[in-house]
Amino acid sequence: MKIAMGADHRGADALLRIERRLLVQGHEAVIWRSTGAGPSDDYPDVAYPVAKAVARGEAHRGLLVCGSGIGMCIAANKVHGVRAALVHDEVGADMSRRHSDANVLCLPADLIGQRLIERIIQIWLSTEFEGGRHSRRVHKIQAIEQGQDPRMLNDAMPPTPSSVSEPQVTVLVEADHASARGVSRG
Repeated sequence: MKIAMGADHRGADALLRIERRLLVQGHEAVIWRSTGAGPSDDYPDVAYPVAKAVARGEAHRGLLVCGSGIGMCIAANKVHGVRAALVHDEVGADMSRRHSDANVLCLPADLIGQRLIERIIQIWLSTEFEGGRHSRRVHKIQAIEQGQDPRMLNDAMPPTPSSVSEPQVTVLVEADHASARGVSRG
């Protein structure tokens, strides 16, 4: 599998270890590194080319690593056609692929250890998208990318202001609250 990969300065060491492991497993890695060598480098400069490679079909999947994974994930998700997932554990790796067809994995190098990172990647790369009802949901995500209301894709007519029920709010009056607790007021 061809994997576009990138990291900022906080994820660089983890990315080197990931790259070696993936190459041993027979994957092809295309690496984008930040132009800076320290805290002044900017994660969007790495997230964009990785996400773009996936969106264009130049890579099967993408892998981004930074300190928290948050910035990379936000930046990658701005690219049309990308479904980036920030994953912290094996369950998230599995679910992001099976249910959301995530095509870019974002990892937090500062928050999880290298063994867990490698396990997450192994699960994420080997898990297939389930399809079925999840296909409908992914299609709705694609509609959002097009600026469409995903509810318009439902079989039913979209809700109109008069058909939308107002949320029901229950207000406890002090006397009711006191009696509900068994407190007598006198």
